[in-house]
Amino acid sequence: MSLEIAKAHLRKYGKEEAVQEFAVSSATVELAAKAVGTEPGRIAKSLTYQFEDTGLMIVAAGDVRVQNRLFKATFGMKARMLPPEEVPEKTNHAVGGVCPFGVPEALPVYLDESLKAYDIIYPACGSANSCVKLTPEELYEIAGAKGWVRVTE
Repeated sequence: MSLEIAKAHLRKYGKEEAVQEFAVSSATVELAAKAVGTEPGRIAKSLTYQFEDTGLMIVAAGDVRVQNRLFKATFGMKARMLPPEEVPEKTNHAVGGVCPFGVPEALPVYLDESLKAYDIIYPACGSANSCVKLTPEELYEIAGAKGWVRVTE
């Protein structure tokens, strides 16, 4: 179901055909990099945090870590991940397939500057065995990102 939500969103931008589905899991950065045949940094991981009533999503390169001091400087609060049981409600996607496609309008999505190091990136696509090939600029537009942030090192 989540994959179909993501595909429907991507269809609006002519990118549904770019979705790749794998016979193996791509639920983690390492598994996704292996499935795609690329380096972990090109896997665009979607991280969800507690934020007001809506939650907050940050999409970052797969080889970086969110730094609490940078997160707090940017968002004015400590970084606290959403509990796994809240992720589907806040994002329309289960853990392992979380992506910024087809999320509720109230969920703010930000892209981390780490993605700009790559010409091509691979965010998940709503399931634990899918992704879509995009440029960072395409991801920004398709995700309806609120802005670029620097919360990783």
